[in-house]
Amino acid sequence: MTSPPPLDGGRVPSPPPIHQSDADEDDENVKQLRECSSLYLSLQDCLVNNNRNWKSCQKEVQALKACNEKRSGRGRK
Repeated sequence: MTSPPPLDGGRVPSPPPIHQSDADEDDENVKQLRECSSLYLSLQDCLVNNNRNWKSCQKEVQALKACNEKRSGRGRK
């Protein structure tokens, strides 16, 4: 396995931020979350930092759930 080619005078590009590639791949899905997208990404970061332990991320889970419920309720009125 080889390293990526250096850019601009031999500098190696820095790795993307956590979940940047996920956000790129699922960009349309994240955009659909609208105002809840930052909460979704916070939850993803929490899960990565806590070895995918959902119990450790309940604050983020509940915040995303509340945002989605608020958004869904607003869309039905």
